[in-house]
Amino acid sequence: MIAKEDFCAMVGGEMKVERELTREVDLCLPNGRLNPAAVGWTRKPLHRANLKGWGRNKRFEYWCITTPDLIVAVNVSHSDYRVTLATFFLDLKSLNAIPEAEIHWLPRSRVDEMPERSGTGPVVGRGDRMRIEMLPSSTGVTLRAKTPRLDVDLAVIVEPGHESMGVVVPWDDRRFQYTRKDNCLPVSGRVVADGREYSVDRATAYATLDHGRGRWPYSITWNWASASGRTHGHEIGLQFGAKWTDNTPSTENALRIDGRIEKLSQETIWTYDRNDWMRPWTIRSERVDLVFTPLYDRASSFDRLIVCSKEHQVFGYFDGHVFDEAGRRYEIEHMLGWAEEVHRRW
Repeated sequence: MIAKEDFCAMVGGEMKVERELTREVDLCLPNGRLNPAAVGWTRKPLHRANLKGWGRNKRFEYWCITTPDLIVAVNVSHSDYRVTLATFFLDLKSLNAIPEAEIHWLPRSRVDEMPERSGTGPVVGRGDRMRIEMLPSSTGVTLRAKTPRLDVDLAVIVEPGHESMGVVVPWDDRRFQYTRKDNCLPVSGRVVADGREYSVDRATAYATLDHGRGRWPYSITWNWASASGRTHGHEIGLQFGAKWTDNTPSTENALRIDGRIEKLSQETIWTYDRNDWMRPWTIRSERVDLVFTPLYDRASSFDRLIVCSKEHQVFGYFDGHVFDEAGRRYEIEHMLGWAEEVHRRW
């Protein structure tokens, strides 16, 4: 843990103050600019992302499932001029990985209209050789994916009263992002990878959602870390971000402790070696002191001059401790999750 005065010196100022929103709100004004009333954070999906125009809008739905045996992720991303459909599978014992993706430029009908409010409608992406479905219901979300090497059929359970962390990050009134991060979701079903079937048991498996809607700057770098698990009799969800929220009134940081979201308005301090992504990382703040030990680096990149992406999503294990609002300490031991750095020109 970092003392408050030391932490403030490290981040260059005082702590941020974020307001909690409790009523439904439009993300944008009628002219397409940011609605000031939308800036804040929520425990459930209250924002309607009524984005206007064409060219700068980013809409994406990403799900990642972790179990003691495997990791599987599905992603549908729409950037007005480009659609990306992607799946990823990792066997945690053999470290055999199966990444698959399709990118379609100036798409017309590759993705059904993505819902303005998280969880209120299906997300379906159709490629030449792959199909991804994210279908909400009264009890949760069905995730299906079919690719040449992967067949996914999973049921994510969302219990009544389940809390998630939503937040609006404003760079200015023309560039802003609403993101909803949701973890510690039980999930069950099956995954078939290269003909081998894996069972996903809700007793040991967790799903995490990254839902995003916004209008981003052309060039941006971000960190994201997430993990879900039980440790010392408590269910803990870790959610941290960095870099992209610098110089804004918002953070992407939160803890889930036994089902309750605690928003962290402090920035987190990340340390890692960009020359060796497999060396241990650290994430620290007043209430967070964690070491992340990498297991597998999912590295990807493409460069089309005007648009590019460089990504290191590193899967591994968190150890350390966090504190709740009352100062109670919770130990984190060998909790499976990921930490990433992504740079985009888009």
